[in-house]
Amino acid sequence: MYSFYAMLGRMKYINRWSLMRNSRTENISEHSQEVALLCHALALIGNRRLGRHYNPERAALLGLFHDATEILTGDMPTPVKYNDEHIRAAYRHLEDQAAQQLLSKLPEDLREDFRPLLCPEEAEEPLWKLVKAADKLSALIKCLEEAKAGNREFMKAETATRDKLKEISLPEAEIFMKEFLEPYSRSLDEM
Repeated sequence: MYSFYAMLGRMKYINRWSLMRNSRTENISEHSQEVALLCHALALIGNRRLGRHYNPERAALLGLFHDATEILTGDMPTPVKYNDEHIRAAYRHLEDQAAQQLLSKLPEDLREDFRPLLCPEEAEEPLWKLVKAADKLSALIKCLEEAKAGNREFMKAETATRDKLKEISLPEAEIFMKEFLEPYSRSLDEM
């Protein structure tokens, strides 16, 4: 018996934004689904508007699995994870170990299919830049939703996340923000 999929099912128990007061908690299962949708959108925008040749389905799949190792490591808050290169390197090592542990929970003949999804450094997929941008877009959307709920706790996170998106400098993300981001601040009746 193999426990890989049962382990993935536990993503719903790992909450994000643990250092912040949330008006609504978000788990990594919800986050990963949103990142997958955003990856797909960014790939389509790149293909249609910028002449790229992305595989949108592959981008979505990478987004879906991008935080799978957090089942074992937990979600480390960004200010902690990126505060010091030593901490970041240690956390990267933990993520690598978690990926290997997850792969070991699959039959041997399926492991190579999942390795590029769980070990981004090994895969060197050009689509990982889309995943990184989609991950930041998801964080920005969370900040906007919290602001809409009257929670001022996420104001600095919103500014920092916008800055990170500028650093990524991905035209696909800029187009998404220009054309699709503002409605996240609206109520259902306003959409």
